[in-house]
Amino acid sequence: MKRILLPAGGAILATGLLAAGLAGTAQADDKVASDALAASQAKAAEVLDFWTKSNNAALKQASAYYWDDKAVKKIVSKGGYSPDGKPGSTAPIGEEKKTVSKTHNVNLPRTIGKVFFEGRDGNLYWCSGTSIQSNYRNLVATAGHCVYDVAGNDEVVSRWVFVPGYYQGKTPYGIYVGKQAFTHYDFDVYEDFDRDYAFVTVYNGIGGSLNKPKQVTKAEFDAYKGDKDVKQTQVSFEEYKKGKLDPKTTEYYSVDPGSRAQKVGPDYPGAVVEKKEVSKSEWWRAPVGKANGAKYGEPETVQVTKSEYLAYRGPGEKNKDRAGNYTITRYYVQQWYKPGTEFKFLRTDFYIIVHEVRDVGRLGDVVGGQGFAWNQPTGKYVRTFGYPYAKHPDGSKPYSGNTPKWCYGKTGAKTTQVPSLKIEEHVSLKCAVTGGYNGAPWLFKYSNAKRLGYVNGVTSVLYDTDGNDRWDYMSSPYFDGETAAVYNAAKNVWSGQITPMPK
Repeated sequence: MKRILLPAGGAILATGLLAAGLAGTAQADDKVASDALAASQAKAAEVLDFWTKSNNAALKQASAYYWDDKAVKKIVSKGGYSPDGKPGSTAPIGEEKKTVSKTHNVNLPRTIGKVFFEGRDGNLYWCSGTSIQSNYRNLVATAGHCVYDVAGNDEVVSRWVFVPGYYQGKTPYGIYVGKQAFTHYDFDVYEDFDRDYAFVTVYNGIGGSLNKPKQVTKAEFDAYKGDKDVKQTQVSFEEYKKGKLDPKTTEYYSVDPGSRAQKVGPDYPGAVVEKKEVSKSEWWRAPVGKANGAKYGEPETVQVTKSEYLAYRGPGEKNKDRAGNYTITRYYVQQWYKPGTEFKFLRTDFYIIVHEVRDVGRLGDVVGGQGFAWNQPTGKYVRTFGYPYAKHPDGSKPYSGNTPKWCYGKTGAKTTQVPSLKIEEHVSLKCAVTGGYNGAPWLFKYSNAKRLGYVNGVTSVLYDTDGNDRWDYMSSPYFDGETAAVYNAAKNVWSGQITPMPK
């Protein structure tokens, strides 16, 4: 990631970013770092296709991503926080001019979801995240290590998307491709987990039937250049025979090569005859009458489309007249089989994979967005929501990762310290979740009826503080004025939609 400066009222000054349309109006702050995730609409479309092909297979294959510090047997705590300014907050979407309720409960917010990405190691991962208030209603809050590859000491991760309300491969509110990530300069450059938070702008969501199979003719299948599939279905002998007699569908029907149908002569009691396509010369040499290898009727000439003409690879003859008419002539001989033997008849169906998608709109318009708070006192109750999945250090695995879980409690009033991660001022919370919960929002003043609160932290690191090989605490960076500066830079940047739409 590259450090950039954000001049007041101006554009983002970063090589290549201005041309990609990543202009913003944030205030200047040399603590803000930003990098493109999918800077162009074409790149965003490729990211979308990667995650959604084969019925969202990549989403289902991703693993929980997390950081823990097993060397920390007890959280080292000392001192208190020194806010760098007055407490501040930005109201949630829809609550800008309303009084925030003090009610707390476990109704799940629509804003939470999974962040998916590809690490520099080539593996697919997820974290947790939430939609958050912004001027263009296009912003996601998560952990910094869920956009920046700390393990590889590299730049931003690849193919970053946010899926609110994710459940078992389903994307009920659409998929939102990340466009631009904003982090603190100290996390970007020094991997200082005291600044392990990120705000990511996303394109408009894409919903509908992504990568939907569509049945087509064999000619259309052969001519299609994109992803496609073939499916064979066992059918009755009656359907098979009807299909083989129809010149336009004969290539859709076949006999399972593993079948044990016994070939017999035409005089065998109840014997059934099938036609076998051969070349013109073989047909001319075949005898007339009732026998294996004898002619099966007269040649069949049918008019076809140009695509069917080009796709045909059989032994028959293809012709085109001066008027531009295309025909195919097929020749058949007889083959007799014993009835009642094990004989599987198959129909082959051809599919192309198409996108029937729609722009579902801006993230905040679809699921809403949490508010944002900074320089708040610790020792206050928060609710956290995320998707735990990974095993505890002892190997136990209490969570499926399919549904979000929650924790509730007071934030630690003293500073959490982990020297190996440069953590000196984290806020702690007792919560026995596992990996995948990283990036989960800590919501201050969460309302039951509105399902809204204020993001005042994100899960950064998991801890085992009592030495029983089960994580029992987690921590978040303290959100101060410098966090607000990163958020303010991100909240003013427009994303737009993914165009052209995938075909």
